[in-house]
Amino acid sequence: RLRLALGCVHGDSLTILQAPDFVSFQKGDWPISGENIPDLVALTMGFSVKEDLSWPGLQAGPLFSRPRANVLLVVRGVNNLNLPKSVASYPLENPVPFTLDSVAETVHSLFNEDTPVVLQLAPSEERLYMLGKANAVFEDLPVTLQQIRARLSQDGSVLTSLPLNSLSRNAEADLLFLSEVQVLHDITALLQKHKHLAKDHSPDIYSLELSGLEELSRLYGPDSPQYRDATAILATVLQKFGEEVYGLYGKSAVVEVVTVKTFEAPLTRKSRSILESRQISNPGSPYNLAYKYNYEYAVVFNIVLWLMIALALALVVIAYNLWNMDPGYDSIIYRMTNQKIRMD
Repeated sequence: RLRLALGCVHGDSLTILQAPDFVSFQKGDWPISGENIPDLVALTMGFSVKEDLSWPGLQAGPLFSRPRANVLLVVRGVNNLNLPKSVASYPLENPVPFTLDSVAETVHSLFNEDTPVVLQLAPSEERLYMLGKANAVFEDLPVTLQQIRARLSQDGSVLTSLPLNSLSRNAEADLLFLSEVQVLHDITALLQKHKHLAKDHSPDIYSLELSGLEELSRLYGPDSPQYRDATAILATVLQKFGEEVYGLYGKSAVVEVVTVKTFEAPLTRKSRSILESRQISNPGSPYNLAYKYNYEYAVVFNIVLWLMIALALALVVIAYNLWNMDPGYDSIIYRMTNQKIRMD
């Protein structure tokens, strides 16, 4: 099963906060490109990738040991997060937008009959993507700003436990940041309530995008007390979130945190309501699109091709031998008939 590894970022960087022993991250100043993050996540979960990732930060681990989950947190608009309890940290170059869609589809296709958690969430854009039979657990997760504002006023709200300091409960940007903190809290609370999801045989994947700091930086400035207070709060929350998820998955999970000041290009993606995100086999079918390419196609094609060639050759050989058969010598029926005629 997949164990959870947690990563955090200093500037444009990737930091591994928590990781099981069999997922071997080496300490060093090796930069990794943003477009390679999905392949890195796939390799930590024991899946194959299209092209080899020639990056020395991650070494090959045991073949039969895989983490139970992978959590990727993308924090936008931050220069530095003080996350001292980490496994390793690496510079992030070429910070282009990326998604874990390919990894999510792999999990969904390989463990379709189980209950994998495949959760991709961007509260700032009110996006929630879910696949698989575990949807019912997370479909009540607040996503829109209106839902989260209501959640912040209910029992168990993070407002009662966080030191807000200069942050306001009424400002739009402040509420966006606090709503993302609330979502992290609610995810761990749901996993605490439904612990069977962390104990089954199917791996889980979480992809969470946090842009509250980016909005605070744009509105108040990076030197404002609001931005400094929010940065300190988020660092503490991420550290706690990583430890809780790591423990819930039996110390068998990998969580990465990617922090970028800004992405080099915008990421566009079609939104989907959580009420529409039930278990699906072909997400593109509503638009009459073909199924996405399966990288096992070449293997299946070769098996079918050479099997058909072998059967065709066998048919030719059998037909040739039947055509050139001498009934008097090659057939026991005619041979016995001839003997009977001679005896008569």
